[in-house]
Amino acid sequence: MAIRNRVASIRRATPRHTHLGRMAALFLLPSAAFILALIAYPLCNVLWQSFHYGNLVDPATRGYAGLDNFRTVLEDEDFLPALWHTLSWTTLSVGGEYLLGLTAAVVLAQPIKGRAFFRGVVVVPWVIPIAIAGLNWMWLLNPDYGVLNAWMVRLGLLDNPHDWLGQINTALPTVTFVNIWRSFPFYTISLLAALQAVPADLHEAAAIDGAGPIRRFWVITMPHLKAVSLTLIVIHIIWTAINFDFIWVMTEGGPLNASQTLPVMIYKYAMQDYDVGAACALASMSMAFMASLFFVYFYGNRRMRS
Repeated sequence: MAIRNRVASIRRATPRHTHLGRMAALFLLPSAAFILALIAYPLCNVLWQSFHYGNLVDPATRGYAGLDNFRTVLEDEDFLPALWHTLSWTTLSVGGEYLLGLTAAVVLAQPIKGRAFFRGVVVVPWVIPIAIAGLNWMWLLNPDYGVLNAWMVRLGLLDNPHDWLGQINTALPTVTFVNIWRSFPFYTISLLAALQAVPADLHEAAAIDGAGPIRRFWVITMPHLKAVSLTLIVIHIIWTAINFDFIWVMTEGGPLNASQTLPVMIYKYAMQDYDVGAACALASMSMAFMASLFFVYFYGNRRMRS
């Protein structure tokens, strides 16, 4: 009798659940249409264009290209240097952001005087638009009237002002440093929130057992930061690898392509060479790599949880 009543109640509840599911789908429909229009369609169009000839100034240049666009990119003498610059830029940026963000988070988690003020100030670089931050740093680093060059010469760190953005050996490291300065607050905020969730009694118990601050940090704190750290690193690897703004604003990929990355190369293919097919082919290759990285992280994280 109890089973029969349970089945009857489920049957009565099913139409209600179906109605709620339909209502939820109806409310999600505008968002789905928005995503399809602004994300899915452009991505599919890029994939389509990568297998076709296209030129912005010559409409007659069109037709199926097969793998010719990909061959054009891979045979370009600037491709391997740009790939190396992208790897260097991404690795150094993400590594520097994480280390600086973790250090700032640990410091701001301590009961220091003025902690609330410093927690507010640390966010300032992150909220500054990239274009404005890039232009400000260009002025600060200018060899003729830059404040930082003047200070370093006055302090004896430099004999003469240095053109940080105009020299082949320093252009990319300088832009990387500026990118770290702007992005580390995001790490700081996220890691600081995770630090607040670490149980204080674990630290107290470890201290009673004789564990020092460094050992407590590696044994207790870091395991609690693992999930947040992995998420931050993967997200920022993708964001940094496809970042175009900072490098273009500060160096435009120069001097002599010394700071040219793959996104800058895509822009030059499309807007300077007007070769839409090659630009879309390189964009598709970059997109495939980012998607592979995401799926590796997603399924790896899923297996670790299971």
